[in-house]
Amino acid sequence: MEKLFDKYTNNTVFFSLLRGISYYFQTKLSLLLYSIGILVCLFPSFLIAQNDTIKYNLSLSALVSSGNYSPFWLQSNQYDKLSSNPSSGDLQIGFSKNYGIKKKLFDYGFKANLLLRTDKATTTAYFHEIYAKARLSVFDLAIGAREEQYGNQDSTLSCGGLLFSKNARPMPKISIGIDRFIPVPFTFNFLEIRCGLVHGWFTDNIYTKDLLLHHKFLYGRIGGKLPIHLQAGLDHVVQWGGTVPNSQYGQLPHGFKDYISVFLGQSGGVGGEAINALGNHIISQSLRLDADISNFRLSAYWQNISEDGPIRIIGKTMNASDGLWGITIRNKQFTFIKGLLYEYLNTTDQSGPYHDKDGIVYGGSDSYFGNYIYNNGWSYYSRIIGTPLITSAIYNSNGEVYTLNNRVQAHHFGIEGDIYGINYKALATFSKNYGTYSDMLDIHNTSTLIEVNKQLSHFHNVEIGCSVGTDRGKLFGNSVGVLFSVRKAGNLFSY
Repeated sequence: MEKLFDKYTNNTVFFSLLRGISYYFQTKLSLLLYSIGILVCLFPSFLIAQNDTIKYNLSLSALVSSGNYSPFWLQSNQYDKLSSNPSSGDLQIGFSKNYGIKKKLFDYGFKANLLLRTDKATTTAYFHEIYAKARLSVFDLAIGAREEQYGNQDSTLSCGGLLFSKNARPMPKISIGIDRFIPVPFTFNFLEIRCGLVHGWFTDNIYTKDLLLHHKFLYGRIGGKLPIHLQAGLDHVVQWGGTVPNSQYGQLPHGFKDYISVFLGQSGGVGGEAINALGNHIISQSLRLDADISNFRLSAYWQNISEDGPIRIIGKTMNASDGLWGITIRNKQFTFIKGLLYEYLNTTDQSGPYHDKDGIVYGGSDSYFGNYIYNNGWSYYSRIIGTPLITSAIYNSNGEVYTLNNRVQAHHFGIEGDIYGINYKALATFSKNYGTYSDMLDIHNTSTLIEVNKQLSHFHNVEIGCSVGTDRGKLFGNSVGVLFSVRKAGNLFSY
């Protein structure tokens, strides 16, 4: 442990953080206040007698570890707030307003959260979240970059949804739809739906410039007041448009007619898209069963992804063995153990190793989250948007922008609870990593995390936290690391 702290001091990350904080106050504070002012001014007629509250949040964290990378679970599934470098620190400061507790015909919210991050390589400052949202009756509209969660996986213990996880930073989007489950009229609350349409921008420009996102989703849930609920969902995402540098493709189709083709999954564009479908399409199907038994909730869920078309629930399919299977037990009374989780992930099939399956049907060799035109694939700022167990490009020592490991089998375990006011969480993941069909590997890896948090009620409700993570194996290298954090949140003012 002494060597870790010596390494942290020698890298002067802490002092870089202090210099970055000074830079922030000089150049970013005015921009933050200006943005909040714009967001508030969007809704001037609703600022009177709403009994709403503006909240603030402030956090400071420091990470130090051995190895070439910080341990996997210390910095994965954190919305890219923490660096993969072995020593780093960050400061977050933000202001927000959420929807009110009482139901209103119209409500609104906003958030501006500035993140300053520094490590041995760089110091950066950017708005990690900045958005405005509004709700009219059951319909929601959101504009900006915000932390979101799609899919049916457990929200705190999961290794991450197959198509969407918490691994990549928020992307600027415009989304419209129904953002939460609401009862369908005339079904006596037995049937509920959640749906939406999203347009986004990949602003990282790591490979394809000005790449666009199309996302639509539909979830249904039945059960109402019964102790058993069944949920089914379908997500469809497309990467499209943009400009491919130094290639035969150049500017890709990006007009309104092209958007219609993207929406409907029709052919168009260049290369294989001219006979297949315009853009890089990924479909995810999901099922979830919840059962309430006394003070316990038992949940089981499944997710699948496909790039050759949705799989059939019944009948022969090309990649039925791929997916995420999870089971959780939640307890409402015994707080020492609030939740237990087990998940199994498999992405090794990918519809087989050959794209030309039989000379008639073309499919297979899906190479999840990669694409021959959109070389950076299903990633944002070099982090996989889906399950982080498909290895992100931040780990590529050869400088490539695509994933070198998307055929994975993993067993993932999680537990969390509260022991006399100390919240804890523990994760353990055992994975076999087989690279890709074009470049096969055989690497076993183990990643663990132990996290504790305590709110100091006698010290202005400041929350302190400490996490210890480890990696063992050749995938990321052996490492052990510690993350310290201090957080404070509260009400700024009400109106």
